[in-house]
Amino acid sequence: MSKRSSIDQQAWWKNLKNHRYLRIFIFVFLGIFTYGMLVTNVIPETLEVEQGTVSDQDIRSPLTIENKLETERLQLEASDAVEPVYSKKTRYAQNQLERIQDIFHSVDQVQSQIDERISEIEEASNNSNEDDMTIEELSDSEQLDLLEELLPTETIEQISDDAFLILLETTGEDLETAQETTTSAVYDVMEEEIPMDEVDDAKDRVESKVAIAAVSPDLLEAMIEISRFGITANYMMDEDATQEARESAIEAVEPVMIREGQLLVEEGQVITGEIYQQLSLVGLTEEVPLYYPYIGLAIIISLLIAMLAYYLNDAKTSLQTNNTHLLMYSTIYMLTLILLKLVSLTHVIDLNGITFLAPVAMGTMLLTTLLQSRVAIFTSMIFAIIASIMFNSESSGIVNYTHGIYIFFSGLAGVFFLSKSQRMMRMLQTGIFVSFINILVVIAILLLKNAQYGWFDIGTNVGFAFLSGFISVVLAIGLLPFVEAGFGVLSPTRLIELSNPNHPLLRKILLEAPGTYHHSVVVANLAEAACESVGANGLLARVGSYYHDIGKTRRPHFFIENQMKIKNPHDNISPHLSKTIIIAHPYDGADMLKSHKLPKEIVDIAEQHHGTSLLKYFYHKAKQNDDKDEIEEKEFRYPGPKAQSKEAALVGFADCVEAAVRSMQHPTTEKIENLVRKILLDRLTDGQFDDCDLTLKELNKAATSICETLQGTFHSRIEYPEDDLSKKEDNV
Repeated sequence: MSKRSSIDQQAWWKNLKNHRYLRIFIFVFLGIFTYGMLVTNVIPETLEVEQGTVSDQDIRSPLTIENKLETERLQLEASDAVEPVYSKKTRYAQNQLERIQDIFHSVDQVQSQIDERISEIEEASNNSNEDDMTIEELSDSEQLDLLEELLPTETIEQISDDAFLILLETTGEDLETAQETTTSAVYDVMEEEIPMDEVDDAKDRVESKVAIAAVSPDLLEAMIEISRFGITANYMMDEDATQEARESAIEAVEPVMIREGQLLVEEGQVITGEIYQQLSLVGLTEEVPLYYPYIGLAIIISLLIAMLAYYLNDAKTSLQTNNTHLLMYSTIYMLTLILLKLVSLTHVIDLNGITFLAPVAMGTMLLTTLLQSRVAIFTSMIFAIIASIMFNSESSGIVNYTHGIYIFFSGLAGVFFLSKSQRMMRMLQTGIFVSFINILVVIAILLLKNAQYGWFDIGTNVGFAFLSGFISVVLAIGLLPFVEAGFGVLSPTRLIELSNPNHPLLRKILLEAPGTYHHSVVVANLAEAACESVGANGLLARVGSYYHDIGKTRRPHFFIENQMKIKNPHDNISPHLSKTIIIAHPYDGADMLKSHKLPKEIVDIAEQHHGTSLLKYFYHKAKQNDDKDEIEEKEFRYPGPKAQSKEAALVGFADCVEAAVRSMQHPTTEKIENLVRKILLDRLTDGQFDDCDLTLKELNKAATSICETLQGTFHSRIEYPEDDLSKKEDNV
């Protein structure tokens, strides 16, 4: 088998992968790469058109936007079309009646004042004729002055002095008759609706009503003048109601929208000023700034990469700390975008549905196999958003929702079916599943469009969607070994490959240390069952168990499982030398695994499966031999490190259990369980599980699982009769 060198073994990457700013650089580079993949899809399309020219093509709107100028024009027309709202002002009639009554009341007051003044003058005069003339002249002039003081200016200006003097000269029942007749006539007429243009007619009507009064001609003239004064318009435009009606008319106007895909100009049509304004509004003329789409794309990609960075740094996966895996994720991400971009360029081929070939499921299948299904699900959402922009050449707008939905479901299909099992046959089955989901999504999209498609168009759409699943799985299977080898990823496929008994190291164990090989197989069974019971990687534990004692092949006869029919060499050497030989095997094994470029996870299991545990047998033997010198316990402990993962910890636990149970005489279920629990307690109190994230509950599950597995291994057998047994031995 050829040795593959992963990037982790490259000196330049070893120096770079732990750099503090490397992760930031990777995410920034992903953003720049994504921007480069999409920038050509958002370059604004501008047309060299001018008003008055003839269009040489059909022009459709690339977006949906409101035509505000047209909306405002229609709103203005609707407002102007609203007739003024008129209403009768009932208060106006009352106001006019109060004015007329005020006139008669003021006349009555002035008459009373004049009577008082005349009485005063008569008492002060000598009753001469000359004085009487003076009194008459002064009384007429003063009457008007007194009346003007009591009445508003408007009333004084609109009613003649003669009319006031006639009223001042009228007394008693005539004045009361004049007041009642005038107010009654004005009231009757003002009860009717009197528009501005009918005021004169209303005054004529009130004059005819007053004219029937049985009074003197002079008083009648005064009454007519006052009644005509009392008539005014009471039916006029209501400003508030009119404004409210106009606002309602404006609100009733629907906004004028230019819809995405709407035909703005037909081929051969003259581009008028209105059409040119619409073209400018949707950004198809050179008058519109061209940098807005680039800024919008930068914002979208920045948000996507920021969300991706947050998720990958927060999710409990190897991507959180392993920059090699992050680089691998970035490689798969970029490779998927490149394939999507290449497929998006096939729109120039006049073949309906060819862009449904997009093999996005390849990326999600690789991420599921190599990393984690949740990471693949999240990434499929990002692929869907990117694809909706990347495949917009088939859409009149900037976003193609059809392909966004298609890519989303296709990517998820590659995750859900594969996440349950990641064997090669399962991947092939996943391709069929992806094709099936693709066909369903395409059929749903065609139905949603509600268009009359021909059978050929339907067939091509469905056919390309079907091929997409197979292309995805072929690419995923073909790329998987290269990605695994290049980035040193330990996928299930790689683990199955490493479990092949023909692997050089496994054959080395089988041939040079057969006892160790058998021991490793049993440990693999125990460790796999224990890991699966706590949700750890059982396959990794099994394969790690196969290789965990590879270091024993350097001195196989110093380990008891390989000492068949030979004397134990430890009986002839000091405990310190024995300790040195035994303690060396995890680290010898790690060196051998590294030299064969096995994955780091396997190397870690070999190096950590003993942790810092104590070689009790040789420690106590050394203490017995050295009565004078004090033997320190740390001299007989493995230097570590302690197990850093669940798999390494459980392999070490299973290793101790298998060795202890193998040495038991007549093992029973109860004896085995007591022994397993004792070993678990010893390793727990010794701190061998301190550096891994195993809980007490998980340790209990693991111990129970190991006991169940051992019961199947050391099941009771039928005891043959002694005669039959001797016959069997003779036949062997």
